[in-house]
Amino acid sequence: MEIRHIYIPSVYTNCYVLADEASGAAAVIDPGDDVTETLLRLCTDNGWQLRSVFLTHGHFDHIGGVAALQGAIPDLPVYLHPGDADCGQPMKNTAELHNVKLWREGDVVPLGNLQVEVLSTPGHTKGSVCLRCQDALFTGDTLFAGECGRTDLPGGDYGEMMASLKRLAQLEGDFQVLPGHEGFSTLERERQSNYYMLQATGGGK
Repeated sequence: MEIRHIYIPSVYTNCYVLADEASGAAAVIDPGDDVTETLLRLCTDNGWQLRSVFLTHGHFDHIGGVAALQGAIPDLPVYLHPGDADCGQPMKNTAELHNVKLWREGDVVPLGNLQVEVLSTPGHTKGSVCLRCQDALFTGDTLFAGECGRTDLPGGDYGEMMASLKRLAQLEGDFQVLPGHEGFSTLERERQSNYYMLQATGGGK
């Protein structure tokens, strides 16, 4: 498994490329603005084939580059939770995306020899998900280093966010936490020090 990070300064978003080195299959996670040239060059340089777009949720700063990617690769499938499908602003009209595949809690999407598991984690949006692959946890705008996603936008819910953070805290083992914004972390570090996760698990009382 290979993970490459592409920071998108126009929307302050972390975009990732997840690749299976054995098969060359690759997916881009949360292309928040047009990074098509960078992505295609990265794939060419490494002998990867871009197979999919994985979206942790439907906000504009996570899907803004999808249209350009699909312009370059017309049949490129886009995976999105139905909770964020057919939404307008601030979702940036996810209904206008093409070749959308709806994924749900517990789905496992193959990427070459890798298995990407979908964890439904509403709170930031109804359709927010985290993606687990081996020791990596792509947390979108659910879990940040020391923080969690905001819940005051349409579809946000603080109670759901607390339930989602509790669910993540109870995952067995440790994971790299690769969030949608700002710095990286580990799940164990967040269990020990993240105020919101501690509140969610009762450890902050």
